[in-house]
Parts: sequence; structure tokens; C-alpha cells
Amino acid sequence: MMQDQKTHQMILIFFLAMYIISIGFMGWLLQPFFPILILAFVVTGVFAPIYRLFAKKISPPLASGLTCILIFFVLFIPTLLFAGIVASEAVGFLDMAKNAALPEQIRTFFSNSTLIERANSFLSDYGIVISGAEITRTASQIGQFVGGFLLDSGKAVLSNVLSFVANFIFMLLIIFFILIDGGRLVEYLVDMSPLPQDQDEKLVAKFKDMSGAVILGNGLCGLAQGVAGGVVFTIFGLPSPFLWGVVMGILAFLPIVGIGVVFLPAALFMFIKGNVATAIFFVVFYALLSFSVEYMVKPKLVGNRVQMHPLLVFLAIVGGLKLFGILGVIYGPLVVTFFLTLADIYRASYKEIVES
Repeated sequence: MMQDQKTHQMILIFFLAMYIISIGFMGWLLQPFFPILILAFVVTGVFAPIYRLFAKKISPPLASGLTCILIFFVLFIPTLLFAGIVASEAVGFLDMAKNAALPEQIRTFFSNSTLIERANSFLSDYGIVISGAEITRTASQIGQFVGGFLLDSGKAVLSNVLSFVANFIFMLLIIFFILIDGGRLVEYLVDMSPLPQDQDEKLVAKFKDMSGAVILGNGLCGLAQGVAGGVVFTIFGLPSPFLWGVVMGILAFLPIVGIGVVFLPAALFMFIKGNVATAIFFVVFYALLSFSVEYMVKPKLVGNRVQMHPLLVFLAIVGGLKLFGILGVIYGPLVVTFFLTLADIYRASYKEIVES
């Protein structure tokens, strides 16, 4: 009896070792497609209600095909146009930033500013001196970073259009089958998982909630703020309005800083140029836009599905941008959500076992 038990244990250990190795090889095989797979699952979660609406009238394959066609026109064509305009404006903005040419009013303001004199008197003990040249250099570095980041993002699409088209079609192919068989895929993964069913369902639900929150909540709200900001910049004749609209759309994902990183310096810029009324309008417009979106529109879109501290959301998005580029605004929060859900499961089900 004892010998049989040892034999069964050895067989189990051998099988688990082979199983883990096979999982590792499977992950290695799919690793080049992880970004496309993740994006496909996220996009599927957003367009699934439309698919279900179609599926009530027509067969699932046809409903999935129509949904994929809709995704193509909603995402693919605007992305190409978006990348072209961003790359074009980023080139001009990058050249302007490299020249570091501030208007004469601004140089005069910084040269004669009593605020800078007071700051220098305080910082002189630490060997720090602020001057118009330093501010110009800092503004130039920030401008080069912003312009370079957006230029690289735009060129990444435009420099290899065929690769972008192939990846997008591949993503649509994945979405086509996920829409049809996604329910069975989730059931299969839940059944294969050694975790209890309620914990697997919690992980799946959190992933769906965060996907919806990122796309519907942050995405639509960021788009609205970016468009509104770009329109205001266009009306008042500020340079590269489309580019700055894109920057504000990305910054709108960040819960702590938001579009104020662009709007408040723009208001200061207008104030220094002598356009006091315009500067006041910028501040008021920014406050109203941010308040209405963050505290009225976004809660209605997202609700209470995602509970995450604003600082953690900020770090997740910034870290995601650093690691994954522009898609980091999606991947970062998903990674943090996965970790937090596992942490909740650990505290609720396994903490006492580990500590005992």
C-alpha cells in the first residue's frame, strides 16, 4: 500500500513537472503575440454587447464577422489618420523645441520677474540659480521629450504600415473566434485552473471590469478631454493643436495630474504674453472640464466596478507607458488589477494557512 502511494506520488510529480514545462514552452511560443492577444481580449470585451445584439438576429459567425468589420472602421482607419497627423505635427514641434526659442515677452518676463529673484535668493544657499536660460533649456527638454515620444509612436505605425496592417488583421482574426467561442474558452480555463471556481470567476470578472473601465471610462473621457483641449488650442491660435490634444488625451488617463499639465502652463503662457482674459478662461475651462468629466461623466461610465487608489492608477499608467509604449495606458492597469485581485484572494483564503 505504501509502495503504491509512493508510486502515485512519483507519477504525479513527474506529470506536474512535464505539465509545467509544457506551459513554459507554450508561453515561449505565444510570447511574441502577447500584446496582440491582450489587446484582442480587451477590444472583444468592449464590442461583445454589439456582437450579442447581432447574434440575436443572425448566426454567430456572421454576427462576429459584422462586429469585426465595425471594429475595423472604428479603430483601424482612425488610427492610421491619427498616426499621420501626430507624426507630422510632432516633427514641427520637435524642431521648435530643439531651437528653444521663447517669445520676447516671455524672456523679458523671466528676466525682470521678482518671483524668480526671490526664488534665487532662497536657492542661492544651495548653489542653485534660476535664469531665463535655464527655464528655456528645461522647456526645450520637456518639449523634446513630448515631441520625441509622440513622433516615435506615430512613426511606429507609419514606418511599417504592412506590419501594422498584418497585426491588426491578426487581432481581428483572434477577436472573430473569441466572440464566438469566448465563453467556452473561459469555461475551459476555469476548469483547468487548480483554484476554486469562485476565485477563478473573480479573476475573470475583475479583468472584464478593468478592461471596460480603461476603454469606456478612461478612453472615452480621455478622448473627450483631448478633443476639447485641441479645439480650444485651435481657437486661440496655439501651435500644434492636434498634437497637444493627443497629449491631453493621454494625460487624461492620469488621475492626479490630468490635462492640467498642459492647460495650466498654457494659461501661464497666455498670461505672460499679456492675454489675461484668455489665461483666466483657460484656467476656468480646465477646472470645469476636469470636474465634469472626473466627477460626473466617468463615475456613470465606470461605476463602482474598479476600486483602485488614484496614486496606484497613476503609477500603473506611467509604468505601463515606460514598458509598453502608448498601449501601456491599457496594460499597466490590467497588470495591477491582476496583482490586486490575487492579493485579495490570498488575504481571504490563504494567508492564515501560510502563517499557521
